[in-house]
Amino acid sequence: MDNFIIDFFNIWNVKELRKKIGITLGLLLVYRFGAYIPIPGVNPLGISDFVEKFHSGSKGLMQILSSFTGGAFNRASVFALGIMPYISASIIIQLMCIIIPSLQKLQRDGESGRKQISFITRWITVGICLIQAPVYLISFTHQFIPFSSSKTTYLIDLNTFYGKSMFWIIGIIILTSGTLFTMWLGDKITDKGIGNGISLIIMSGIIARFPDAISKEVFSKLEIGNGGLIVLFLEFLLWLLVILFSVIIIQAIRKIPVQYVSHYKSLDLLDLDSQLIHKKHQYIPIKMTSAGVMPIIFSQAIMLFPLTFSDHVKNISIKNFFHLFQDIYGLWYNLTIFILVIIFTFFYTAIAIPVNQMADDLKRNGGHIPRIKPGKETAEYIDHILSVITLPGAVLLAIIAILPSIVFRIGFTQNFALFYGGTSLLIVVGVILDISQQVNIYLLNYHYDGLMMMKYRSNKYYKYTK
Repeated sequence: MDNFIIDFFNIWNVKELRKKIGITLGLLLVYRFGAYIPIPGVNPLGISDFVEKFHSGSKGLMQILSSFTGGAFNRASVFALGIMPYISASIIIQLMCIIIPSLQKLQRDGESGRKQISFITRWITVGICLIQAPVYLISFTHQFIPFSSSKTTYLIDLNTFYGKSMFWIIGIIILTSGTLFTMWLGDKITDKGIGNGISLIIMSGIIARFPDAISKEVFSKLEIGNGGLIVLFLEFLLWLLVILFSVIIIQAIRKIPVQYVSHYKSLDLLDLDSQLIHKKHQYIPIKMTSAGVMPIIFSQAIMLFPLTFSDHVKNISIKNFFHLFQDIYGLWYNLTIFILVIIFTFFYTAIAIPVNQMADDLKRNGGHIPRIKPGKETAEYIDHILSVITLPGAVLLAIIAILPSIVFRIGFTQNFALFYGGTSLLIVVGVILDISQQVNIYLLNYHYDGLMMMKYRSNKYYKYTK
């Protein structure tokens, strides 16, 4: 506790860090405020009944989408689509970089290439928004509001052609603009704040639902009596163990030793031209979960297809088959997610870590792995190590992905169960670890600058007195 107080005062004393944290919190507050602004033409009082029943009765994937946007998805907010179209565009551009040689060349062009890829990603995001916005409005008008009458839900008359056209045009423009504005907020947080802006926006939406989930879990257990307090204590203890387990998985690395050989001239007075060989021992860190949270996001994106097409299928047997995969706490959904996470972990790891390029860079810089020949054998060795450590990482990641359904079956509430694993827990843990590392870097630089200033002043005083 003393170290926490000291770190807090150290953060407050660093003016630049204090400014960055203030900017970050201010921009996140703007995003959370926008999550409560409804689309023009929608009555916020008319959808309040739907929001309450949605939280209490939903078991589908819409609950996960709502958690990513902090409830903006089911409030018909201007930020209803959130940042997910941009994430989808980023996934598409990463896959295109493997297939299209020109995009591969842009990736190797450094900062200018990254700017062009970012420009292409933003245009793909606009295209995805123009597809997802009408789909969202169709679902909102026909499926998501069965609890309220159309007179109290909408401020305009959708029975007329003019009213329906205006609602659709304005809704598509506003939803697309909301996603683009969210992207802008994320970029500003990354540039002027602290941490990755996109990740922080997603985390803020997830954490926004945490107080409500905690309160419902506490009240549900207090109704039991003294036995409920013991169960509540065990639940929070298990939750802390799951968080610790997630931190260990995220930070677990396999160190591949590397030796760099460099030549330099000796300063020996007897032989100034003699060449000495200096060996520098380093290592290549390979994460056990190099893919991060992306396999779970990929898997959940695929599981959205049955939900999207189930309402448009006329065949009853096929519709019932699709409905088997809509319950995120059901057996078929979790079994499919478990298999897909393992498959996508290997797939995304192969994309994210180019072993051939690593071997070429190592050889070019004069480095080699002990007892392994540079070049092809080095690439095969790194690929073998990557395959060995990715398998347990993929299995553990899949376990975390289905953990919410397991604890829900034990007796946890739906909202609190989502924080026991899956994308929500991994995103929150990963973002907090990233922010803590950046804060430590700022504090380290601050103390280093302070020591250098003290040394400069002491030398100046010494010269003056001498």
